[in-house]
Amino acid sequence: MRSKDQVRRAVWRAMDREGVSRFPGAEGRIPNFAGAKLAAQKLSAHRLWKRAQVIKANPDSPQTHARRLALEDGKQLVMAVPRLRDKHPFRLLDPKRLSQAALREAATIKGALRHGRVVALEEMPEIDFVLCGSVAVNLSGARIGKGGGFSDLEYGLLIDAGKIDEHTFVATTVHPIQILREHLMVTDHDLPVDLIATPRAVVEVERLYKRPRGILWDHLQPPQIHEIPVLERMGYA
Repeated sequence: MRSKDQVRRAVWRAMDREGVSRFPGAEGRIPNFAGAKLAAQKLSAHRLWKRAQVIKANPDSPQTHARRLALEDGKQLVMAVPRLRDKHPFRLLDPKRLSQAALREAATIKGALRHGRVVALEEMPEIDFVLCGSVAVNLSGARIGKGGGFSDLEYGLLIDAGKIDEHTFVATTVHPIQILREHLMVTDHDLPVDLIATPRAVVEVERLYKRPRGILWDHLQPPQIHEIPVLERMGYA
């Protein structure tokens, strides 16, 4: 089985080589891809998305279209501050409180920080759908991100706060080249997915992996905790 870093490098190279990555290129990030808007449209037509009222979404570029569709559909959107660097690291966007111009801008990273309401963990509504970005996934629900671990930390914080549970659906949007026909390395803190949306279709996977139980403190090093104010505030430093 390849290491996570080997998988990341292989996918990034393949996306650039095949011309399916978009500015600023794939390497080192959740890669933007050709057809990201269509993948978002496919996801937004799925019954589980339509049923959701509050969606937690990652701030990466390829999911911008999905975030915009969520707001246009009247759904509340929860986004994390990049790298969880603020004391209150989540922003709540309510389309009922946004003008049309603000709504379009709010789907971007900068716009979410500008228009989103700062909320403490305990003040957030319960979340019934999670959208995350991916570098690679497989049809067993395994997911590999860019390596920072922040999606896993955000999920753990929300589990510990009682805002999501093991039954909350998790989706990602990717290019088909990012769906690998191989086993991927999965650890206790990794977040698996239930839905994979591509420009062609939405795939409901038979997830073989358990969700993280919350923040796995024994997996964190003291420098990581010190860099994230909400973790320090929880008293585990």
